[in-house]
Amino acid sequence: MSSDDDSDTIFKALADRKRRAILDALKDEPKTTGQLVALFPQIDRCTVMQHMKVLETAGLIVARKEGRERWNHLNALPIKSIHDRWIGDYARNAVGLMSRLEGELGR
Repeated sequence: MSSDDDSDTIFKALADRKRRAILDALKDEPKTTGQLVALFPQIDRCTVMQHMKVLETAGLIVARKEGRERWNHLNALPIKSIHDRWIGDYARNAVGLMSRLEGELGR
């Protein structure tokens, strides 16, 4: 991750549950914009496109045009960077703390 601004952009993109749902929809395979819009009938096409733009700006979606279709691919690297920077270290510390606590309670 190149800067705190990048991680802020990624966190902001991931903060919305609809955007996380779009990423979930792309987890197993790329989808066209039309396919994604069809998966979210409760929101209009324009709103889905706005959410996709936020995800693309954060680098979480990579779009490729093929003819008239736009294929959207999940880019998990920014999520891995967030994990490596924030979650991994904190989880390791938490496991260490729990291990020490368990040792002290077992005495």
